Amino acid sequence: MTTDRPTTVLDRRALNRALLERQRLLRRHRASALDTIEHLVGMQSQAPNPPYIGLWSRLEDFAFDELAGLMRDRLAVRIVLMRGTLHLVSARDARVLRPLTQAVLDRVLRSSTGAPLAEVDFAAVTADARAFLEDEPRTDKELRALLAERWPDHDTELLAWGVRCTLHLIQVPPRGIWGSSGAARHTTLGTWLGPALPGLSADELVLRYLAAFGPATVQDAQQWSGLTRLGEVFDRLGARLCTFADENGRVLYDLPDAPRPDPGTPAPVRFVPDFDNLLLSHSDRSRIITDEHRKRVFTINGIIRATFLVDGFVHGMWKMEKKRRAATLRVDPFSPLSGPVRDALVEEATRLLVAAHPDADSHEVLFAS
Repeated sequence: MTTDRPTTVLDRRALNRALLERQRLLRRHRASALDTIEHLVGMQSQAPNPPYIGLWSRLEDFAFDELAGLMRDRLAVRIVLMRGTLHLVSARDARVLRPLTQAVLDRVLRSSTGAPLAEVDFAAVTADARAFLEDEPRTDKELRALLAERWPDHDTELLAWGVRCTLHLIQVPPRGIWGSSGAARHTTLGTWLGPALPGLSADELVLRYLAAFGPATVQDAQQWSGLTRLGEVFDRLGARLCTFADENGRVLYDLPDAPRPDPGTPAPVRFVPDFDNLLLSHSDRSRIITDEHRKRVFTINGIIRATFLVDGFVHGMWKMEKKRRAATLRVDPFSPLSGPVRDALVEEATRLLVAAHPDADSHEVLFAS
């Protein structure tokens, strides 16, 4: 990859403020949930509830029912995309992103299943699975049972995993609706949303990534997307991008007109939900979290805990729960908090509790000792 050596260095705080502004966390935006989901190129949704918190922290006057309505009306959906993980995206983005990210799922499938799938007519398996899932949305258990009837001599766990990596599947409501529960059920994207659209190009994907997460290195874009060989894409984009350097001399790429706020811009406290792409979308995450704190937030079994930001950086974790009629939010800081910061966290947490659990009789903010 060729590029002129950039002369302007962006330090950690400069990258932090640029990321927060583009993630709509430096200030709340007056925008729709659907516009924000598309601007962010989706929101990681490994668990059903985090996108609601993520939108609440980013938008003025966000009501949880707004996102629930988008999902019920099939304007927003949950589907496996970047990094082979479940994302909440607009219906339009689901139809253009899913073909592009198939390469990621092909790689996941090859690395996790190896030879066994070669012993079965997998094209026939996926045809059967498509018919089952298009007949009606099915749970994984139901799909495995149906596959077992057709393919009794094969590992149905493995077959179902292959199907999930191959077919374009939507996880349908009520899963993903705030306050609802139930097993995850899937149908095909075409059945849920209609005919496919032409896929997004890798060039367009990189431009959208930079708009939401830049400035960034090639490795950052690959970390976020799960795609490889993006250096070729950055080369093609060439003059459409500008370049900077980080404090370690790595080349950062960006859109010329993208916002890059002054590093001294004040950053309010913010509650970030578990699995939020804010913490997952760069190879070097020091712009938002230290290595020491990352080890506490990222668990060995793949859980990314909910965090809160002070002065733009991860400063601790939090957990919200409702028992009977009482809603509580527990704040667990990594280091002592000043009085004003503690007061700001209490105010923000109380507002979040009321928004998430308006029917609770009490809303209490607690601090870990």
